[in-house]
Amino acid sequence: MFQTTKPRSRLGSALYISELIYHNSVRAVRRTHGNAFMAIFMNMLQTIIFVLAFYFMFQILGMRSTAIRGDFMIYIMTGVFLYMTHTKTLSAVVGSEGPASPMMQHAPMNTAIAIASAMLSTLYIQILSLVFILFVYDVAFNPFVMQEIHDPIGCLAMILLSWFSGAAIGMVFLAAKPWFPTPVQILSTVYQRANMIASGKMFVANTLPSYMLVMFDWNPLFHTIDQSRGYAFVDYNPRNSEWEYALYLSLVLIMIGLMGEFYTRKHASASWSARR
Repeated sequence: MFQTTKPRSRLGSALYISELIYHNSVRAVRRTHGNAFMAIFMNMLQTIIFVLAFYFMFQILGMRSTAIRGDFMIYIMTGVFLYMTHTKTLSAVVGSEGPASPMMQHAPMNTAIAIASAMLSTLYIQILSLVFILFVYDVAFNPFVMQEIHDPIGCLAMILLSWFSGAAIGMVFLAAKPWFPTPVQILSTVYQRANMIASGKMFVANTLPSYMLVMFDWNPLFHTIDQSRGYAFVDYNPRNSEWEYALYLSLVLIMIGLMGEFYTRKHASASWSARR
């Protein structure tokens, strides 16, 4: 209460905000378990199980022949990792603390820090899962896996774009959530479930006819997954997708989400969470 504040320089303010985001990101990662190692492992385990589930599903259903010529595990990971990164980021942003959250009663805390922490903690877990699975696959199964990836930097850029697009869509849902909590929750769940098919991770976009392509090309994740396969495989040239579409749509959505979140924060009320 009896505390004096000193004006900070721009660099000092940036470092102070970065420290707040770091500590809140650690809190978000460790939310599932008290032990830091187990919290990270539990988050990674879902991605590992997802990759293995798709691998065995493709093997049992005989869908391996529909994949791109090259390493089959890379084909699966270019779909699953981008899907998981997109979906997990969207879910984390939608579930971050809003303006009426008790955490916002602490002076340094604000919604921007909560959103940034949710985004960065998810990216950290997904990148760590990617490195771990690639390392195990490289050591135990295919020692030349990194040499088979045509453009690793391009693949990493598509992962970041999937992360950014998930955060942008999550921002729109987050801005509308205090006003329409139940419809937003339903729409968010429907979007995540629909992306099991609409993301295009189970098929090759170049093989789609035009009447089916219109069912998927609205989805930014569809474009990033197809483009990542173009960067991963030297023999695949994506014709039906553009990473620019995902980038421009994400920029538009994140601006809409930021404007909506600013308006929502100005009208925040603790009574929003009350139940009559």
